[in-house]
Amino acid sequence: MKSIIVTGASSGIGYATAEMFLKNGWRVGLVARRADRLNALAAEYENAVALPADVTDPAAMETAFDTFGYLDVLFNNAGLFGPAGPIDKLSLEGWNEVMQVNINGMFISARLAFARMRRQESGGRIINNGSLSAHVPRPGSVCYTMSKHAVTGLTRALSLDGRPFNIACGQIDIGNAESELVAGLKAANPQMDTMDVVHAASSVLHMAQMPAEANVQFMTVMATKMPYIGRG
Repeated sequence: MKSIIVTGASSGIGYATAEMFLKNGWRVGLVARRADRLNALAAEYENAVALPADVTDPAAMETAFDTFGYLDVLFNNAGLFGPAGPIDKLSLEGWNEVMQVNINGMFISARLAFARMRRQESGGRIINNGSLSAHVPRPGSVCYTMSKHAVTGLTRALSLDGRPFNIACGQIDIGNAESELVAGLKAANPQMDTMDVVHAASSVLHMAQMPAEANVQFMTVMATKMPYIGRG
């Protein structure tokens, strides 16, 4: 049975992706802070393992990875949008919160996965959740946008450093999948075009199921009519 750890698995894209993999017979490690939601999902599937942990806590994350054991794929997904507005109106506290989760949390999870995969003869695969903001920003999104550009750097570096150890790394950039994060944006802009989050989840599954000799380096999945092409 193939195995995957999904961070940020208690809601949104993480939850939908975890459920997609569970339904397709994978053993899935569910990582997030909200233990009640993880336990509720794990109760529905024998192949689910609830691993409550904060992605910014190195010790808690190491315990989670050790508890789960052998790992084929990491979906490095946990993230938050954080405060919105022009840079001079943002607090350092809000900035630091976004960086802690979106950069430090991603680094911690990738580091733990990489360490395990390089010891495995079969290697492994790391899939980072980027964003369309890793290419072009929304207005007032400096914290989130900077963090997602950093994720792209992580993806490129891991793709290179993983080659000697049969570790592939790719990135999925998702636009306007219906999730808790997007719900807040849509409330302020009811005309926003969105897509069912299941399309994002099935795209992650496609990336994860690639054979060892192939890799989806970057994938963009978005609502068809959203103003991504041409937006500034």
